[in-house]
Amino acid sequence: MLDNIASLTPAQIVEELDKYIIGQKDAKRNVAIALRNRWRRMNADKSIQGDIVPNNILMIGATGVGKTEIARRLAKIADAPFTKVEASKFTEVGYVGRDVESMVRDLVEQSVNMVKQKKKEEVKQRAAEVVEDIILDALIPPIQGKNNTPISITSDPNAVPDNDYELNERTREKFREKIRNGELEDRKIEIRVQQSSAPGVGVMGPGMDEASMMNIQEMISGMMPKKTKKRKVTIAEARKILLEEEASKLIDMDEVKEEAIFKAENSGVIFIDEIDKVASASNKGGGGPDVSREGVQRDLLPIVEGSTVNTKYGIISTDHILFIAAGAFHVAKPSDLIPELQGRFPIRVELDSLTKDDFYQILKFPKNALTKQYEALLSAEEVELTFNDEALDEIASIAYEVNTEVENIGARRLHTVMSRLLNDILFDVPDKIGANAHIVVTREMVQEKLSGMVKNRDLSQYIL
Repeated sequence: MLDNIASLTPAQIVEELDKYIIGQKDAKRNVAIALRNRWRRMNADKSIQGDIVPNNILMIGATGVGKTEIARRLAKIADAPFTKVEASKFTEVGYVGRDVESMVRDLVEQSVNMVKQKKKEEVKQRAAEVVEDIILDALIPPIQGKNNTPISITSDPNAVPDNDYELNERTREKFREKIRNGELEDRKIEIRVQQSSAPGVGVMGPGMDEASMMNIQEMISGMMPKKTKKRKVTIAEARKILLEEEASKLIDMDEVKEEAIFKAENSGVIFIDEIDKVASASNKGGGGPDVSREGVQRDLLPIVEGSTVNTKYGIISTDHILFIAAGAFHVAKPSDLIPELQGRFPIRVELDSLTKDDFYQILKFPKNALTKQYEALLSAEEVELTFNDEALDEIASIAYEVNTEVENIGARRLHTVMSRLLNDILFDVPDKIGANAHIVVTREMVQEKLSGMVKNRDLSQYIL
C-alpha cells in the first residue's frame, strides 16, 4: 500500500518537490526523510514496528514562503490522505467552535474518497458495459418471446428477420454501434436516478459527540428506502450520471472503509496551520484569552501524542499519522507552546524569507508557475502569451520591493502584481485582441503598468 514511496529515495522526493517549490532546502530534506521513514517503519521488524513513531515537524516562517505547499505536495507524492486545518479555528472543549478530533475525521473522509475513487477506476470497464445496456434499453426496449423466453435469431446479418424479436435485436445492435461511436451523444433519453436521501440535521444529546451523531444519521439513512426519480437528459449526461451510480454498486464499501482506515493511520498527513495563534506570548500573564489558547493546546496534545478517535467509518488510531505544524511566530515563539506539545514536534525547520532571485525563479521554473498559468488561460482563446526574462526580473523586483516596504506576504504578492499587470489584456481578449495574436510582456510594459503604483506607497497598500 506504500509501494509508491518505496520507489522514491529522500533525494528523489526533494527532486519532486523542487518542481513546484523554490528554495527551502532544509524543510524539503526534513519532510523527505519523514516520508521515507513511513516506508521504513512498514518494512521494519514486526516486533518494534508499532513503537516507531513519526517525527512530527514544526515549520517556522512568514506567510507565503511555501509551508503549506511543501506539505500538500508531499502528500501528493506519497498518494496519501491530506487535510489542512487552522489551529485558530479550534476552541477548548466546552466553548463554541470546532472540536480538535474533527481534523482526524476530515482525514478519514479524505482517505475514504481516495480509496473509493481508486476502486471505481478498477470497476470502470464493467460499469461502462452496464451503463451501455441501460442507455440501449432506454432507446430500444428489449422484447421477449412467449412466456418471456428469448427467441433464437439467425446468425446471418443479411437474412430477412422472420420475427419481431429478431428485428428488435438487430435494431438494438445497430444502435449499440452508434452509442459506441458517439453518434447519439446529444439525443435525449429518460433515465431513473437515485435521489440523495440525506437525513435531517438532529440535535446532539448530552454526552454525544460529532461522530456518534453522524453514525446515527448514517444508520437512519441506511434504513430509509432508496428513492428514484425520472430525468430526461442527453446520452452524454446519462453516461456520466449512470457510470457514477453503477461503479458505486460494484464497490464493496466494507473493503473501502477498511483500506481507508489503514491508509489514514499509516500514511495520513495532517497540516496544522497558524499554531502560533494558540501559543501564549511569554511576556503576558495568565488569564483572558490565553486560558482558552492553552486549552486548545491541551486538547491537541492527545491527538498528536497518539489516541483513538471514533469516526463514522470506524475507530482510527493517530499513533502513526504525520503531523506538520506551521506558524509565522512573529509575536509568540515556539517556546511559548506548552512543553508537552513542543515535545511532540521534535523537528523544527525555519523557512527563509523570499529574495528577489527567489521571486524570479518562482515565476520561471515551477511546473505550475503563474506565468505558465496565464499562458494556459490565454491559449484557450488561441492567444499566445510570452514573458521576456527582463520582464520576469522586473516583476520579481517590484514584488520584492512592495513586500519589503508595505507588508511581507511572500509569494502571494506575485498574484496581485501579475493580476494588475495583465488585467487589461485579459479584459481585451477576445473583443479587441483576437485569436492567433502573439503578446510579448517586456520590461517596458511592466514598468509602464506597475512602476507608478510602487512609487505611490499609500496607493500600493491597497492595490498591491
